[in-house]
Amino acid sequence: MATPFTINVSDEELNSIKEQVRSFPWSAMPVVEGWDQGANLNYMKEICDYWVNAYDWRIYEAQMNSFSNFKADVKGIDLHFIVEKGSGDNATPLLISHGWPGSFVESIDIIDRLAHPEKFGGKVEDAFDVIVPSLPGFGFSGAPEHPYGPRKMAEVLNSLMVDELGYDTYLMHGADWGSAIASWLGYDHAEHCKGIHICFPTMRHIDGPQTPEEEAWAHECEVRPGIVLHDGYRTQQATKPQTLGYAMADSPVGVAAWIIEKFHGWSDVKNDDVETAHSKDGMLTNIMVYLVTKSFTTSTWIYYGRREEGGRILGTKERPNVEVPTAAAIFPAENFPWPPRSYAERMYDIIQWTEMPHGGHFSSLEVPELLLNDIISFANRLR
Repeated sequence: MATPFTINVSDEELNSIKEQVRSFPWSAMPVVEGWDQGANLNYMKEICDYWVNAYDWRIYEAQMNSFSNFKADVKGIDLHFIVEKGSGDNATPLLISHGWPGSFVESIDIIDRLAHPEKFGGKVEDAFDVIVPSLPGFGFSGAPEHPYGPRKMAEVLNSLMVDELGYDTYLMHGADWGSAIASWLGYDHAEHCKGIHICFPTMRHIDGPQTPEEEAWAHECEVRPGIVLHDGYRTQQATKPQTLGYAMADSPVGVAAWIIEKFHGWSDVKNDDVETAHSKDGMLTNIMVYLVTKSFTTSTWIYYGRREEGGRILGTKERPNVEVPTAAAIFPAENFPWPPRSYAERMYDIIQWTEMPHGGHFSSLEVPELLLNDIISFANRLR
Protein backbone atom coordinates (compact mmCIF):
# COMPACT_ATOMS: atom_id res chain seq x y z
CA MET A 1 0.00 0.00 0.00
CA ALA A 2 1.33 3.42 -0.97
CA THR A 3 2.29 5.82 1.78
CA PRO A 4 2.93 9.56 1.37
CA PHE A 5 6.58 10.50 1.08
CA THR A 6 8.27 13.85 1.65
CA ILE A 7 11.75 14.64 0.38
CA ASN A 8 13.73 16.20 3.22
CA VAL A 9 17.49 16.12 2.89
CA SER A 10 19.34 17.06 6.06
CA ASP A 11 21.40 20.24 6.32
CA GLU A 12 24.30 18.04 7.38
CA GLU A 13 24.15 16.11 4.09
CA LEU A 14 23.87 19.27 2.00
CA ASN A 15 26.77 20.91 3.82
CA SER A 16 28.92 17.79 3.41
CA ILE A 17 28.37 17.77 -0.35
CA LYS A 18 29.11 21.48 -0.59
CA GLU A 19 32.34 21.06 1.39
CA GLN A 20 33.49 18.19 -0.84
CA VAL A 21 32.87 20.34 -3.91
CA ARG A 22 34.67 23.31 -2.32
CA SER A 23 37.74 21.21 -1.47
CA PHE A 24 38.10 19.44 -4.83
CA PRO A 25 41.82 19.30 -5.83
CA TRP A 26 41.62 21.22 -9.10
CA SER A 27 45.42 21.34 -9.32
CA ALA A 28 45.40 17.59 -9.94
CA MET A 29 43.54 18.09 -13.23
CA PRO A 30 45.59 18.70 -16.39
CA VAL A 31 44.69 21.81 -18.33
CA VAL A 32 42.79 20.58 -21.39
CA GLU A 33 40.69 22.90 -23.53
CA GLY A 34 37.28 21.99 -24.89
CA TRP A 35 35.17 18.86 -24.40
CA ASP A 36 36.96 16.37 -26.67
CA GLN A 37 38.61 14.47 -23.81
CA GLY A 38 35.65 14.72 -21.46
CA ALA A 39 34.03 17.30 -19.19
CA ASN A 40 35.50 20.73 -19.88
CA LEU A 41 37.79 21.87 -17.05
CA ASN A 42 36.89 25.55 -17.20
CA TYR A 43 33.19 24.80 -17.23
CA MET A 44 33.48 22.34 -14.34
CA LYS A 45 35.26 25.02 -12.28
CA GLU A 46 32.54 27.51 -13.18
CA ILE A 47 29.59 25.30 -12.30
CA CYS A 48 31.23 24.08 -9.10
CA ASP A 49 31.79 27.66 -7.98
CA TYR A 50 28.09 28.28 -8.63
CA TRP A 51 27.21 25.07 -6.81
CA VAL A 52 29.02 26.18 -3.67
CA ASN A 53 28.06 29.86 -3.68
CA ALA A 54 24.66 30.20 -5.36
CA TYR A 55 22.79 26.93 -5.91
CA ASP A 56 19.91 26.30 -3.46
CA TRP A 57 18.67 22.69 -3.22
CA ARG A 58 15.78 23.75 -0.98
CA ILE A 59 14.06 25.62 -3.82
CA TYR A 60 13.88 22.46 -5.91
CA GLU A 61 13.14 20.18 -2.99
CA ALA A 62 10.07 22.32 -2.34
CA GLN A 63 9.11 22.07 -6.01
CA MET A 64 9.34 18.26 -5.88
CA ASN A 65 7.29 18.21 -2.70
CA SER A 66 4.60 20.40 -4.27
CA PHE A 67 3.42 17.19 -5.95
CA SER A 68 2.01 14.13 -4.19
CA ASN A 69 5.01 11.84 -3.63
CA PHE A 70 4.56 8.26 -2.48
CA LYS A 71 6.47 5.10 -1.74
CA ALA A 72 5.15 1.56 -2.04
CA ASP A 73 6.47 -1.97 -2.04
CA VAL A 74 6.13 -2.96 -5.70
CA LYS A 75 7.45 -6.41 -6.60
CA GLY A 76 9.87 -6.17 -3.66
CA ILE A 77 11.14 -2.70 -4.58
CA ASP A 78 10.59 0.27 -2.28
CA LEU A 79 9.42 2.37 -5.21
CA HIS A 80 9.16 6.17 -5.15
CA PHE A 81 6.68 7.86 -7.47
CA ILE A 82 4.66 11.02 -8.04
CA VAL A 83 0.94 10.92 -8.86
CA GLU A 84 -0.77 14.03 -10.21
CA LYS A 85 -4.44 13.46 -10.96
CA GLY A 86 -5.59 15.17 -14.13
CA SER A 87 -8.36 17.73 -14.52
CA GLY A 88 -11.85 16.74 -15.56
CA ASP A 89 -13.57 13.38 -15.39
CA ASN A 90 -11.77 11.46 -18.13
CA ALA A 91 -8.05 11.96 -17.61
CA THR A 92 -5.95 9.29 -19.35
CA PRO A 93 -3.40 7.50 -17.14
CA LEU A 94 0.10 8.30 -18.39
CA LEU A 95 3.21 6.64 -17.00
CA ILE A 96 6.46 8.55 -17.60
CA SER A 97 9.88 6.96 -17.23
CA HIS A 98 13.29 8.60 -17.20
CA GLY A 99 16.61 6.95 -17.99
CA TRP A 100 20.30 7.46 -17.18
CA PRO A 101 21.79 9.93 -16.31
CA GLY A 102 18.37 11.42 -15.75
CA SER A 103 15.92 11.15 -12.89
CA PHE A 104 12.29 11.82 -12.11
CA VAL A 105 13.11 15.56 -11.91
CA GLU A 106 13.34 15.62 -15.72
CA SER A 107 9.54 15.59 -15.74
CA ILE A 108 8.84 18.04 -12.91
CA ASP A 109 8.21 20.99 -15.24
CA ILE A 110 5.84 19.11 -17.55
CA ILE A 111 3.66 17.33 -14.98
CA ASP A 112 1.18 20.17 -14.47
CA ARG A 113 1.03 20.92 -18.19
CA LEU A 114 0.03 17.33 -18.88
CA ALA A 115 -2.34 16.99 -15.92
CA HIS A 116 -3.97 20.41 -16.20
CA PRO A 117 -3.66 21.61 -19.81
CA GLU A 118 -6.53 24.05 -19.45
CA LYS A 119 -4.32 26.17 -17.14
CA PHE A 120 -1.80 26.61 -19.97
CA GLY A 121 -4.09 27.42 -22.87
CA GLY A 122 -4.98 23.81 -23.68
CA LYS A 123 -8.15 21.74 -23.42
CA VAL A 124 -9.28 19.93 -20.29
CA GLU A 125 -10.20 16.86 -22.36
CA ASP A 126 -6.47 16.43 -23.10
CA ALA A 127 -5.68 15.92 -19.40
CA PHE A 128 -3.69 12.99 -18.04
CA ASP A 129 -3.29 11.33 -14.67
CA VAL A 130 0.51 11.65 -14.58
CA ILE A 131 2.56 8.99 -12.80
CA VAL A 132 6.32 9.59 -12.58
CA PRO A 133 8.39 6.95 -10.73
CA SER A 134 12.04 6.84 -9.85
CA LEU A 135 13.27 3.66 -11.49
CA PRO A 136 14.53 0.83 -9.25
CA GLY A 137 18.02 1.74 -8.09
CA PHE A 138 17.55 5.40 -9.00
CA GLY A 139 16.91 8.38 -6.77
CA PHE A 140 14.50 7.86 -3.93
CA SER A 141 13.54 4.33 -4.98
CA GLY A 142 15.18 1.32 -3.42
CA ALA A 143 17.53 -0.92 -5.34
CA PRO A 144 17.07 -4.60 -6.15
CA GLU A 145 19.50 -7.11 -4.70
CA HIS A 146 20.83 -7.80 -8.20
CA PRO A 147 20.76 -5.51 -11.26
CA TYR A 148 17.48 -5.24 -13.17
CA GLY A 149 17.41 -4.63 -16.89
CA PRO A 150 14.64 -2.75 -18.70
CA ARG A 151 12.44 -5.82 -19.18
CA LYS A 152 12.36 -6.54 -15.44
CA MET A 153 11.78 -2.87 -14.74
CA ALA A 154 8.80 -2.97 -17.10
CA GLU A 155 7.32 -5.71 -14.95
CA VAL A 156 7.75 -3.53 -11.85
CA LEU A 157 6.19 -0.46 -13.46
CA ASN A 158 3.25 -2.41 -14.83
CA SER A 159 2.61 -3.70 -11.31
CA LEU A 160 2.76 -0.12 -10.01
CA MET A 161 0.10 0.99 -12.48
CA VAL A 162 -2.21 -2.04 -12.24
CA ASP A 163 -1.76 -3.61 -8.81
CA GLU A 164 -0.83 -0.54 -6.74
CA LEU A 165 -2.67 2.32 -8.45
CA GLY A 166 -5.56 0.31 -9.88
CA TYR A 167 -5.41 1.36 -13.52
CA ASP A 168 -6.62 -1.33 -15.88
CA THR A 169 -5.15 0.44 -18.91
CA TYR A 170 -2.66 3.24 -19.41
CA LEU A 171 -0.27 4.88 -21.87
CA MET A 172 3.46 5.32 -21.43
CA HIS A 173 6.02 7.90 -22.48
CA GLY A 174 9.66 6.93 -22.14
CA ALA A 175 12.93 8.73 -22.79
CA ASP A 176 16.33 7.04 -22.86
CA TRP A 177 15.94 3.82 -20.81
CA GLY A 178 12.28 4.70 -20.57
CA SER A 179 12.00 3.94 -24.29
CA ALA A 180 13.36 0.44 -23.70
CA ILE A 181 11.06 -0.06 -20.72
CA ALA A 182 8.10 1.19 -22.76
CA SER A 183 8.99 -1.27 -25.52
CA TRP A 184 8.92 -4.17 -23.07
CA LEU A 185 5.68 -2.92 -21.53
CA GLY A 186 4.09 -2.90 -24.97
CA TYR A 187 5.51 -6.35 -25.67
CA ASP A 188 4.93 -8.16 -22.37
CA HIS A 189 2.01 -6.24 -20.88
CA ALA A 190 -0.16 -5.20 -23.82
CA GLU A 191 -3.32 -6.12 -21.96
CA HIS A 192 -2.69 -3.06 -19.78
CA CYS A 193 -0.21 -0.81 -21.61
CA LYS A 194 -2.26 0.32 -24.62
CA GLY A 195 0.20 2.63 -26.30
CA ILE A 196 3.80 3.82 -26.05
CA HIS A 197 5.45 7.11 -26.94
CA ILE A 198 9.23 6.75 -27.31
CA CYS A 199 12.10 9.14 -28.03
CA PHE A 200 15.15 6.89 -28.14
CA PRO A 201 15.89 4.07 -30.63
CA THR A 202 17.33 1.65 -28.12
CA MET A 203 15.90 -1.69 -29.32
CA ARG A 204 16.94 -3.90 -32.24
CA HIS A 205 14.98 -6.27 -34.48
CA ILE A 206 15.94 -9.92 -34.17
CA ASP A 207 16.31 -10.21 -37.98
CA GLY A 208 18.63 -7.23 -38.29
CA PRO A 209 18.70 -4.73 -41.19
CA GLN A 210 17.04 -5.88 -44.42
CA THR A 211 17.48 -3.06 -46.98
CA PRO A 212 20.46 -1.00 -48.18
CA GLU A 213 19.13 1.99 -46.24
CA GLU A 214 18.86 -0.09 -43.08
CA GLU A 215 22.33 -1.54 -43.62
CA ALA A 216 23.74 1.98 -43.97
CA TRP A 217 22.08 3.00 -40.71
CA ALA A 218 23.46 -0.06 -38.89
CA HIS A 219 26.96 0.74 -40.19
CA GLU A 220 26.63 4.36 -39.06
CA CYS A 221 25.78 3.14 -35.55
CA GLU A 222 29.12 1.29 -35.51
CA VAL A 223 31.35 4.11 -36.77
CA ARG A 224 29.67 7.43 -36.00
CA PRO A 225 32.11 9.46 -33.83
CA GLY A 226 29.28 10.81 -31.71
CA ILE A 227 28.53 7.24 -30.68
CA VAL A 228 31.96 5.61 -30.61
CA LEU A 229 33.61 8.40 -28.63
CA HIS A 230 30.81 8.34 -26.06
CA ASP A 231 30.80 4.58 -25.59
CA GLY A 232 33.25 4.21 -22.71
CA TYR A 233 30.73 4.97 -19.98
CA ARG A 234 28.31 2.37 -21.34
CA THR A 235 30.93 -0.38 -21.48
CA GLN A 236 32.07 0.35 -17.92
CA GLN A 237 28.54 0.47 -16.51
CA ALA A 238 27.50 -2.71 -18.31
CA THR A 239 30.51 -4.72 -17.16
CA LYS A 240 32.18 -3.37 -13.98
CA PRO A 241 29.83 -0.85 -12.36
CA GLN A 242 31.07 -1.63 -8.86
CA THR A 243 34.59 -0.46 -9.65
CA LEU A 244 33.31 2.83 -11.00
CA GLY A 245 31.18 3.21 -7.88
CA TYR A 246 34.19 3.39 -5.56
CA ALA A 247 35.47 6.46 -7.39
CA MET A 248 32.09 8.19 -7.41
CA ALA A 249 31.04 7.44 -3.82
CA ASP A 250 33.08 10.26 -2.28
CA SER A 251 33.42 12.67 -5.21
CA PRO A 252 30.45 14.91 -5.98
CA VAL A 253 32.58 16.66 -8.60
CA GLY A 254 33.34 13.29 -10.21
CA VAL A 255 29.64 12.44 -10.39
CA ALA A 256 28.90 15.90 -11.80
CA ALA A 257 31.59 15.60 -14.48
CA TRP A 258 30.41 12.11 -15.49
CA ILE A 259 26.84 13.38 -15.91
CA ILE A 260 27.45 16.88 -17.30
CA GLU A 261 29.58 15.40 -20.07
CA LYS A 262 26.42 13.62 -21.26
CA PHE A 263 24.23 16.71 -20.93
CA HIS A 264 26.71 18.43 -23.21
CA GLY A 265 27.31 15.60 -25.66
CA TRP A 266 23.71 14.43 -26.10
CA SER A 267 21.86 17.75 -26.22
CA ASP A 268 21.08 20.30 -28.92
CA VAL A 269 23.78 22.73 -27.78
CA LYS A 270 24.93 25.78 -29.72
CA ASN A 271 28.55 26.96 -29.96
CA ASP A 272 29.70 24.12 -27.70
CA ASP A 273 27.86 25.79 -24.78
CA VAL A 274 25.91 23.31 -22.65
CA GLU A 275 23.87 26.17 -21.18
CA THR A 276 22.22 26.83 -24.53
CA ALA A 277 20.27 23.64 -23.76
CA HIS A 278 20.36 23.36 -19.96
CA SER A 279 20.58 25.63 -16.93
CA LYS A 280 23.09 25.21 -14.14
CA ASP A 281 20.25 24.74 -11.66
CA GLY A 282 18.59 22.08 -13.79
CA MET A 283 21.74 20.01 -14.18
CA LEU A 284 22.75 20.40 -10.55
CA THR A 285 19.33 19.37 -9.25
CA ASN A 286 19.49 16.18 -11.29
CA ILE A 287 23.03 15.52 -10.04
CA MET A 288 22.00 16.23 -6.45
CA VAL A 289 19.30 13.55 -6.64
CA TYR A 290 22.04 11.01 -7.33
CA LEU A 291 24.19 12.38 -4.50
CA VAL A 292 21.67 12.79 -1.70
CA THR A 293 20.28 9.30 -2.33
CA LYS A 294 23.71 7.72 -2.86
CA SER A 295 22.27 5.96 -5.89
CA PHE A 296 24.95 6.56 -8.52
CA THR A 297 26.23 2.98 -8.55
CA THR A 298 22.85 1.25 -8.41
CA SER A 299 21.56 3.53 -11.18
CA THR A 300 24.25 2.17 -13.49
CA TRP A 301 23.08 -1.39 -12.84
CA ILE A 302 20.44 -1.13 -15.57
CA TYR A 303 23.26 -1.44 -18.14
CA TYR A 304 24.52 -4.59 -16.46
CA GLY A 305 20.97 -5.87 -16.19
CA ARG A 306 20.26 -5.36 -19.88
CA ARG A 307 23.36 -7.30 -20.81
CA GLU A 308 22.17 -10.19 -18.63
CA GLU A 309 18.67 -9.99 -20.15
CA GLY A 310 20.11 -10.45 -23.63
CA GLY A 311 20.96 -6.96 -24.85
CA ARG A 312 19.03 -4.80 -27.28
CA ILE A 313 17.14 -7.50 -29.19
CA LEU A 314 13.37 -7.15 -28.88
CA GLY A 315 11.21 -10.26 -29.09
CA THR A 316 11.68 -13.59 -30.78
CA LYS A 317 11.58 -15.02 -34.30
CA GLU A 318 8.04 -16.18 -33.64
CA ARG A 319 6.94 -12.81 -32.18
CA PRO A 320 9.39 -10.10 -33.22
CA ASN A 321 7.44 -6.91 -32.65
CA VAL A 322 5.49 -4.69 -30.26
CA GLU A 323 1.85 -4.76 -31.33
CA VAL A 324 0.45 -1.83 -29.33
CA PRO A 325 0.19 1.57 -31.08
CA THR A 326 3.51 3.40 -30.96
CA ALA A 327 4.59 7.00 -31.47
CA ALA A 328 8.17 7.81 -32.42
CA ALA A 329 9.40 11.30 -31.49
CA ILE A 330 12.65 11.93 -33.34
CA PHE A 331 14.84 14.77 -32.11
CA PRO A 332 17.64 15.80 -34.50
CA ALA A 333 20.43 16.21 -31.93
CA GLU A 334 19.82 12.76 -30.41
CA ASN A 335 23.20 11.11 -30.02
CA PHE A 336 22.02 7.78 -31.44
CA PRO A 337 20.40 7.95 -34.91
CA TRP A 338 16.91 6.59 -35.43
CA PRO A 339 16.68 3.71 -37.88
CA PRO A 340 14.82 4.13 -41.16
CA ARG A 341 11.07 4.03 -40.71
CA SER A 342 10.96 0.68 -42.52
CA TYR A 343 13.10 -0.85 -39.75
CA ALA A 344 11.06 0.75 -36.96
CA GLU A 345 7.81 -0.48 -38.50
CA ARG A 346 9.03 -4.07 -38.34
CA MET A 347 9.47 -3.62 -34.58
CA TYR A 348 6.49 -1.44 -33.66
CA ASP A 349 2.97 -0.57 -34.78
CA ILE A 350 3.95 2.99 -35.69
CA ILE A 351 0.91 5.26 -35.88
CA GLN A 352 2.76 8.55 -35.34
CA TRP A 353 6.20 9.46 -36.64
CA THR A 354 7.34 13.00 -35.80
CA GLU A 355 10.64 14.43 -37.00
CA MET A 356 11.23 17.37 -34.68
CA PRO A 357 12.83 20.64 -35.83
CA HIS A 358 15.25 20.77 -32.90
CA GLY A 359 16.02 19.20 -29.55
CA GLY A 360 18.18 16.36 -28.30
CA HIS A 361 18.26 13.49 -25.85
CA PHE A 362 16.71 15.31 -22.87
CA SER A 363 13.58 16.49 -24.66
CA SER A 364 11.49 17.25 -21.56
CA LEU A 365 14.19 19.70 -20.47
CA GLU A 366 15.29 21.04 -23.85
CA VAL A 367 12.05 21.34 -25.85
CA PRO A 368 9.14 20.62 -23.51
CA GLU A 369 6.49 22.20 -25.75
CA LEU A 370 7.40 19.98 -28.69
CA LEU A 371 7.32 16.91 -26.48
CA LEU A 372 4.03 17.81 -24.78
CA ASN A 373 2.26 18.48 -28.05
CA ASP A 374 3.47 15.19 -29.49
CA ILE A 375 2.30 13.18 -26.46
CA ILE A 376 -1.12 14.86 -26.58
CA SER A 377 -1.41 14.27 -30.31
CA PHE A 378 -0.61 10.58 -29.84
CA ALA A 379 -3.10 10.17 -26.99
CA ASN A 380 -5.82 11.84 -29.05
CA ARG A 381 -5.35 9.24 -31.77
CA LEU A 382 -6.17 6.57 -29.20
CA ARG A 383 -8.91 8.26 -27.18
